[in-house]
Amino acid sequence: MEFDWNNTPFEWDSSLTPRDVEESFEDPFAIKLLPDSSRFSVQARFFNLGRSAGGTGVFSVYRTNGKQVRVIYARPFDPEEQFFYQRKLNQTLAG
Repeated sequence: MEFDWNNTPFEWDSSLTPRDVEESFEDPFAIKLLPDSSRFSVQARFFNLGRSAGGTGVFSVYRTNGKQVRVIYARPFDPEEQFFYQRKLNQTLAG
Protein backbone atom coordinates (compact mmCIF):
# COMPACT_ATOMS: atom_id res chain seq x y z
CA MET A 1 0.00 0.00 0.00
CA GLU A 2 1.42 3.36 -1.03
CA PHE A 3 0.65 6.56 0.89
CA ASP A 4 0.48 10.09 -0.48
CA TRP A 5 1.92 12.45 2.16
CA ASN A 6 2.29 15.49 -0.14
CA ASN A 7 0.63 18.62 1.29
CA THR A 8 -1.07 16.81 4.16
CA PRO A 9 -4.42 18.60 4.71
CA PHE A 10 -4.24 18.46 8.52
CA GLU A 11 -1.91 19.39 11.36
CA TRP A 12 -0.08 16.42 12.88
CA ASP A 13 -0.81 15.54 16.48
CA SER A 14 2.55 15.65 18.24
CA SER A 15 2.15 12.03 19.36
CA LEU A 16 1.71 10.61 15.81
CA THR A 17 4.07 10.14 12.89
CA PRO A 18 3.30 9.18 9.29
CA ARG A 19 4.82 5.76 10.08
CA ASP A 20 2.32 5.26 12.96
CA VAL A 21 -0.53 5.95 10.54
CA GLU A 22 0.87 3.61 7.89
CA GLU A 23 1.34 0.85 10.48
CA SER A 24 -2.27 1.29 11.65
CA PHE A 25 -3.41 0.36 8.13
CA GLU A 26 -1.19 -2.76 8.27
CA ASP A 27 -2.73 -3.88 11.59
CA PRO A 28 -4.30 -7.30 10.89
CA PHE A 29 -7.17 -6.36 13.21
CA ALA A 30 -7.72 -2.86 11.75
CA ILE A 31 -11.33 -1.88 11.28
CA LYS A 32 -12.14 -0.20 7.99
CA LEU A 33 -15.52 1.51 7.74
CA LEU A 34 -17.51 3.12 4.98
CA PRO A 35 -19.54 5.94 6.55
CA ASP A 36 -23.29 5.89 5.99
CA SER A 37 -23.47 9.69 5.92
CA SER A 38 -23.97 11.21 2.46
CA ARG A 39 -21.50 13.93 3.51
CA PHE A 40 -18.67 11.38 3.36
CA SER A 41 -19.93 8.99 0.68
CA VAL A 42 -20.14 11.69 -2.00
CA GLN A 43 -16.36 11.98 -1.96
CA ALA A 44 -15.71 8.27 -1.18
CA ARG A 45 -14.02 8.75 2.16
CA PHE A 46 -13.40 5.89 4.56
CA PHE A 47 -12.44 5.42 8.22
CA ASN A 48 -9.65 3.24 9.58
CA LEU A 49 -9.14 2.27 13.21
CA GLY A 50 -5.91 0.39 13.80
CA ARG A 51 -2.84 0.15 15.98
CA SER A 52 0.73 1.03 15.11
CA ALA A 53 3.51 -1.46 15.81
CA GLY A 54 4.20 0.51 19.00
CA GLY A 55 0.60 0.04 20.18
CA THR A 56 -0.73 3.53 19.46
CA GLY A 57 -4.37 3.47 18.41
CA VAL A 58 -4.90 5.62 15.31
CA PHE A 59 -8.19 6.89 13.85
CA SER A 60 -7.86 7.99 10.20
CA VAL A 61 -10.13 9.39 7.53
CA TYR A 62 -8.84 8.58 4.06
CA ARG A 63 -9.62 8.12 0.41
CA THR A 64 -8.05 5.69 -2.02
CA ASN A 65 -7.92 4.93 -5.70
CA GLY A 66 -7.09 1.29 -5.00
CA LYS A 67 -3.35 1.83 -5.34
CA GLN A 68 -2.61 4.87 -3.24
CA VAL A 69 -4.01 6.03 0.11
CA ARG A 70 -4.48 9.72 0.83
CA VAL A 71 -4.94 10.32 4.57
CA ILE A 72 -7.17 13.34 5.08
CA TYR A 73 -7.10 13.33 8.87
CA ALA A 74 -5.42 11.23 11.58
CA ARG A 75 -5.31 11.34 15.37
CA PRO A 76 -4.92 8.97 18.34
CA PHE A 77 -7.98 6.97 19.44
CA ASP A 78 -10.39 8.67 21.79
CA PRO A 79 -11.75 6.49 24.66
CA GLU A 80 -14.87 5.40 22.70
CA GLU A 81 -12.79 4.33 19.69
CA GLN A 82 -10.42 2.45 21.98
CA PHE A 83 -13.41 0.62 23.50
CA PHE A 84 -14.90 -0.16 20.05
CA TYR A 85 -11.58 -1.43 18.68
CA GLN A 86 -10.94 -3.60 21.75
CA ARG A 87 -14.46 -5.04 21.67
CA LYS A 88 -14.11 -5.98 17.98
CA LEU A 89 -10.66 -7.45 18.65
CA ASN A 90 -12.01 -9.58 21.51
CA GLN A 91 -14.91 -10.80 19.34
CA THR A 92 -12.51 -11.75 16.55
CA LEU A 93 -10.13 -13.60 18.85
CA ALA A 94 -12.96 -15.40 20.68
CA GLY A 95 -14.70 -16.49 17.48
